[in-house]
Amino acid sequence: MSTREVLHVPLGDRAYDIVVGSGLLGCAGELIGPVLNRPRVVVVTDRTVAGLYLETLQAAFDTAGISHDTIVLPPGEQTKDFQHFEELLDRLLDMGLERSDMVIALGGGVIGDLTGFAASVLHRGIDFIQIPTTLLAQVDSSVGGKTGIDTRHGKNLIGAFHQPRLVLADTDILATLPRRELLAGYAEVVKYGLLGDHALFEWLEVHGSAVVAGDPDAIRRAVLTSCAAKARVVAADEKEAGERALLNLGHTFGHALEVASGFGADLLHGEAVAIGMVMAFGLSVRLGHCSRQDAGRIRQHFKAVGLPAHPRDLGLAEQDAGVLVEHMAQDKKVQDGRVTFVLARAIGDAFLTRDVEPAAVRDYLSQMLSQPSDAA
Repeated sequence: MSTREVLHVPLGDRAYDIVVGSGLLGCAGELIGPVLNRPRVVVVTDRTVAGLYLETLQAAFDTAGISHDTIVLPPGEQTKDFQHFEELLDRLLDMGLERSDMVIALGGGVIGDLTGFAASVLHRGIDFIQIPTTLLAQVDSSVGGKTGIDTRHGKNLIGAFHQPRLVLADTDILATLPRRELLAGYAEVVKYGLLGDHALFEWLEVHGSAVVAGDPDAIRRAVLTSCAAKARVVAADEKEAGERALLNLGHTFGHALEVASGFGADLLHGEAVAIGMVMAFGLSVRLGHCSRQDAGRIRQHFKAVGLPAHPRDLGLAEQDAGVLVEHMAQDKKVQDGRVTFVLARAIGDAFLTRDVEPAAVRDYLSQMLSQPSDAA
């Protein structure tokens, strides 16, 4: 049986619903049918997700009388590159996809970002739907219309804003996620508390262990609260002209770590963001914006649930502060040669600034990376 709640993202003619609940995959045809121009879809997924959920989704389409084709790609961040982007576009064109057809991204952030970007340029823009299968994708990357691929210069530097027509977040799917993947997604949930919702962070301090243990009620609340927060921000600032940039808390540092580690499996995106948020609060302390107590409280919470707070927690090779700063200089949010940092005055009170000197960042990182995790 399906239980669901609907959140609306009000963006005029680009508005859409986020449906959150259990049992959604089995009735996906019923939910997707109303937004189709004709009863035909192409599902893009990866091998891992296909083995778990593709059959259920296909059966739902058969029940609803929706014709469907499937493209299965390799799993992993390395798939989010030009080679697989070109391959995906070629295969979609080989299938004779028309401008009025629908593409469905069934997977985590990699599949969602890659598929959304392909949809944004195919026939100069076709519709797509997100069916996120990881906690990270359900609470963050599937909502808001950011799509893209990675290059050797950095993460998500090539892409487009392209809003989905619908997001289906089936929380039952999360029951099959490994704990490490749940933890990676949980970092993005914490982000919403740290950047603007102190009460959420306090709730997570009590109930976070239940979320990462897979408790259905705790996960449902985490997904709903996170999606509602992101929907509010996206509705106010769709293309990141101002407030939406706050959602990048931890990401400037985290993306630099991902580039330095080669986008490998040793560092998941959510783990990089967790470490990045510790760095953002640590730099905020160093610059006199935030109390040491708040920064320590975040590290303590990450340690309690099992998230990394330092590259050393994951056994990563020694990081070079200068190299990380160079990677940050390639960040999408650089303006007039200045990196836009998301820093904090307190838990729940983040702000944007371009007034941080690279030397100050390098000095902080040099000290932080040379210390044990609990002293970062």
